[in-house]
Amino acid sequence: MRNRFPSFKKLFVFVVLFSSVTLFAQETKPATWIWYPGDFEIWLSNKMQVRRTEREAVFPPLWQYYSPYALVTFQTEVDIPKPDEVKIFSEGPFQLLLDGVQIYGQPKSITIPAGKHKISFKVYNQEVLPAIYIDGKYVKSDASWKVTNEDKLWIDENGKAQQSGTPWVPVGSWNFDSPERKPSEFKLTTKPLSSKKTEKTATGELVDFGKETFGYIKIHGLKGKGKLALYYGESREEALDSARCETLDHLSFDGKQSETYTHDGSKAFRYVQVQADAGIKYDSISMLYEYLPLDYRGAFKSSDKQLNQIWDVSAYTMHLTTREFFIDGIKRDRWVWSGDAYQSYLMNYYLFFDSASVERTLLALRGKDPVTAHVNIIMDYSLYWFVGVYDYYLHTGDTKFIKTFYPRMKSLMDFCLERRNKNGFLEPLEGDWVFIDWANGLPKTGEVSFEQMLLARSLEAMAVSAEIAGKNEDQKEYKKLASDLKTKLFDVFWDKKENVMKHQRIDGKIQDIVTRYANMFGIFFNYFDEEQKQSIKNKVLLNKDVLQITTPYMRFYELEALCAIGEQDYVLKEMKDYWGGMLKEGATSFWEEYNPNKKGKENLEMYGRPYGKSLCHAWGSSPIYLLGKYYLGVKPTAPGYAEYEIKPNLGGQQWMEGKVPTPNGEVSVYCSTKEIKVKASEGEGKLIFESAGKPKASSGTISQLAKNKYQLIVKPNVEYKVSYKAI
Repeated sequence: MRNRFPSFKKLFVFVVLFSSVTLFAQETKPATWIWYPGDFEIWLSNKMQVRRTEREAVFPPLWQYYSPYALVTFQTEVDIPKPDEVKIFSEGPFQLLLDGVQIYGQPKSITIPAGKHKISFKVYNQEVLPAIYIDGKYVKSDASWKVTNEDKLWIDENGKAQQSGTPWVPVGSWNFDSPERKPSEFKLTTKPLSSKKTEKTATGELVDFGKETFGYIKIHGLKGKGKLALYYGESREEALDSARCETLDHLSFDGKQSETYTHDGSKAFRYVQVQADAGIKYDSISMLYEYLPLDYRGAFKSSDKQLNQIWDVSAYTMHLTTREFFIDGIKRDRWVWSGDAYQSYLMNYYLFFDSASVERTLLALRGKDPVTAHVNIIMDYSLYWFVGVYDYYLHTGDTKFIKTFYPRMKSLMDFCLERRNKNGFLEPLEGDWVFIDWANGLPKTGEVSFEQMLLARSLEAMAVSAEIAGKNEDQKEYKKLASDLKTKLFDVFWDKKENVMKHQRIDGKIQDIVTRYANMFGIFFNYFDEEQKQSIKNKVLLNKDVLQITTPYMRFYELEALCAIGEQDYVLKEMKDYWGGMLKEGATSFWEEYNPNKKGKENLEMYGRPYGKSLCHAWGSSPIYLLGKYYLGVKPTAPGYAEYEIKPNLGGQQWMEGKVPTPNGEVSVYCSTKEIKVKASEGEGKLIFESAGKPKASSGTISQLAKNKYQLIVKPNVEYKVSYKAI
């Protein structure tokens, strides 16, 4: 199969430069809270990521925190047919200018005369972030407004407001569509859940909620005075081990509390051990399950019951870790990591297709200028960020994000390029963490081929982004840098004798080490020709003597590479063995790491701690992506699914069916050994399949591409049924 990225040369790029325009107001557009773009996301991520605790100690992130701008100016120009009484809501005190004239006080409403007007709000808020909600019949705050943190406005000798050179950008917004829903008061949704089982222990009781979950413990019928302890566990063993469990809460009650008590600290758990003083009595324990309400727009079902269970648990794992942002794990770290998030973006496109979550996460990770360290202080995580922006554009077709945040993309890339060595390669400098993967014996010093490959792809992503942003000189520069780096990558690291990519060069000397990382990424980046791909498949990916991958994080890419070269039968067996292995160990969500050689309590250990492993980790959800893209076979080939492919591959199953979401609809697929059915809501697709006999279609015309290989053009809102014979 072809790579995840359509050819950068063939991309059709919609370029619309942002400019200030007069808004001809209409009654139909809704009002929403608006802010400086990226500031809400930075503020919310700061607040969320400091909630991680270990045994009641706060465990903050390892990287720099940024802050929202405390003073910003919102502005719009309107042309309204009638006078408009406009209600004003603000997060922070404001200065209001109407046509350059200050309106005194802090009015809750204002009547704007008919005609053309320029409206400006300068808002201050140091505690959270400046935001406004403006609601009239014609004048409403929405995405058409612009904002600046540096308005360069002054009053001249005649008392008139003057302004020039102001760096205006489009406002940020989300779904805060009523004045009562203030951005600063954002909370996830909760719903009550009861426990599934309760059993007595030597020191209290153990409450089992039946599966991995997240939220707030609720105590019913609470009476008396004294102390009560909650010991949380993703496993039974952890909850019962009060001396070493990762998370816990010690509560004190004075006897005056309500009989129904809800703890204000959210935790991840399946089990909770409750220990109470003799003076404390309660009837039962329940919880408030906390989640981001999203629809499962993607779906998968097949003749393989275990595979169906793997998809279901993957979807549940993904939903648990899709919160204010795409986080890594719900017990730990409860942080936004760029490498983890990049995989979540891809899985999201095949499950929720929630663009807002992708945008929020990208903005939280990027922060602001100046750039003083890599994203999450990890070299490869800065590079994943660029590729994540490109993938967002490919799947959604949205150019606004890139045009708005291109300056931040450029400054981060400048930082990365400045850290190259004299050979033009990235090599870790002081303060740089080269992560790649958790793998014992994985070398990470010197010039690592995997990092150079990610940089090359990031430069290609920057070339596309520069074109969208209208920066033609930047586009040419990034395109040349990417081409030159790819040439050097192969000149230095490609072993022509062995026909594989070597891992590392130190002090000018290539090390005799081959790993899976650059080799597998080069396959789905489409950097290798077919002969090279087959060599890598046999000598690296299917070679058990090459350092094995034990994290779902890199298994994601390893299995994707194998799918990309047509090894779906093999990958399906691996998927059932690996993710099925976790299910056999009792997993109700998928883990941070799984080694089939470990048994029992060994599966809970990590980082030198008995319960250090996360048993609900986003990167464990990759079957969602693999089954959607490489078995149902759906992927965009032009931005926003204007064009797409459907290349179903049963991989040994008797039948399968499912849906892949698109920006404004879905692609539905059914495939058995005798029949294929497809229907799509938008765009133009190509159904590509193999058949041992001549196929027939209910609609459209089937064309033959090669021996036993056929194609059918798929138009929107037409159901196609194809009779064929699977090979």
